[in-house]
Amino acid sequence: MGFLDKLERQLEGAINKAFTMFPGDVMPMEIVNAMIKEMDVRGKVLSPERRLAPNDFTVRLAQRDYERLAPYSRTLNAQIIPTLREYAVERGYVFNDTLTISYLLDETLKAGSFTLDSQVIASVVDRALPTAGDEPPSGRLQRAPLVLEVNGVRHPLVPPGFTIGRGSDSDLRISDPGISRLHARIEVTGEPNRLQIKIIDLGSANGITVNGEQVLETELGSGSRIEIGSTRMLVHTPIGE
Repeated sequence: MGFLDKLERQLEGAINKAFTMFPGDVMPMEIVNAMIKEMDVRGKVLSPERRLAPNDFTVRLAQRDYERLAPYSRTLNAQIIPTLREYAVERGYVFNDTLTISYLLDETLKAGSFTLDSQVIASVVDRALPTAGDEPPSGRLQRAPLVLEVNGVRHPLVPPGFTIGRGSDSDLRISDPGISRLHARIEVTGEPNRLQIKIIDLGSANGITVNGEQVLETELGSGSRIEIGSTRMLVHTPIGE
């Protein structure tokens, strides 16, 4: 792990130019080591050679440490992120998308302590789908009783539906290595007040899980929870939300 020693020297040089470190302060290498541990512990096996690691980290700091570190977050991340990528290559880890590190103030923490949250986030690209932020002239969103929410973005469930996958031919494209190029189809039929919605596996490598059970084809309704690869989706009504 020689590159970690190198990173520690680089971080020390960058931080020492900015301010003086005192005993009891949160050290940047403590944060790095915590992130590496998260990658090791929370990595999801994709194959014997590959594991999917978290790519979104949130560091919560006490007041004093936040005031000391947050202003230099760009300097820290410019050193930390390449090292996490190097570590990932060494260990056979892959990421869904770009690595991001955020620093937040947590006034409940004592000086010298921090907490770290991590998650796997995949970018989502729509080829032609409306979202809950759109206002199409046809009023399709207003007539959609249900939406499919993926990473915080809501996609109206209206006929005829759409395909989901990692490839560019999919209507809803998700950059998750656990998702096949053309993974599933959401099929929507019927009238606006009596829609029938189902999800169909299109021969994917890793399958589809709905409400905790692996399925090839099943009907969906409000509250249906879907897992494809490492990406979680929820069917729900947008009314009042």
